[in-house]
Amino acid sequence: MEQTDQSLSPKETLQILRDVGAILEGHFQYESRRHGSIYVEKFRLLESRPTVEILGKAIARAFSDLEISLVVGPTTGGWLLAYSTAGYLPGAPRVFCAEPARVGGREFRRGFTFRPNEKVLVVDDVLTTGGSLRDTIAAVRKAEGEPVAVGVIVDRTNGAAAPSDKFEGLDFFSCLQIEAASYEKEDCTLCVEGVELTVT
Repeated sequence: MEQTDQSLSPKETLQILRDVGAILEGHFQYESRRHGSIYVEKFRLLESRPTVEILGKAIARAFSDLEISLVVGPTTGGWLLAYSTAGYLPGAPRVFCAEPARVGGREFRRGFTFRPNEKVLVVDDVLTTGGSLRDTIAAVRKAEGEPVAVGVIVDRTNGAAAPSDKFEGLDFFSCLQIEAASYEKEDCTLCVEGVELTVT
C-alpha cells in the first residue's frame, strides 16, 4: 500500500529541495552508471538540519500507526534521515546504520543488535534503482528483524514500478516523485550532443 501524507504536499517538497539547491539540471552519471539530465544532490539537502527534520517528520507521519521500534538507513544519507524520522515516531524507536558489507550488500556492525521480529522502518534519501534499500532490507532480515515499511524523500522513478514490486509488498511512502528518465551510456543523447558529463 502506498502511503500519502497530507501535511506536506509534493509541491511543497519540491520547493524545499529547490530552496536548498538540491535539484540540479545538466548531464549526470549516476551511481548506477546510467546517465540522465536531473540529479538530486542529497548532500545539499542533508546539510540543512531544519529541512531534514521537516522531511523526516513527513515520513514518520506516514507510518505512525505501525508500532515501529527501529528505524534503519543505509550510509550516509539514509542514516541521517533515520535519526530525524525516529524523533517523530511514537515510542522513541532506536536508529541503526546499514554499512556496505565486505563481500557485497549491506550489514550491521558496531554492536547493533536486533530484537527478534521487531518492526523496522527502512528509510533513504533518494530512490533511483532501489539497490541500497533492497540490500538494507535483506540485512535487516538476515539479522532477524522484520522490515514493515520503506520511506524515502525523493522517488526518482516517478512511481514507474508499484511499491510492492520495488520492495516485496512493504508499505511505501515518498515525499516526492520526480520524473527523471535515465539511460545506458550508449543510449544517452546528451553524450551524443557532447554535453559535459558530471559523475555524481
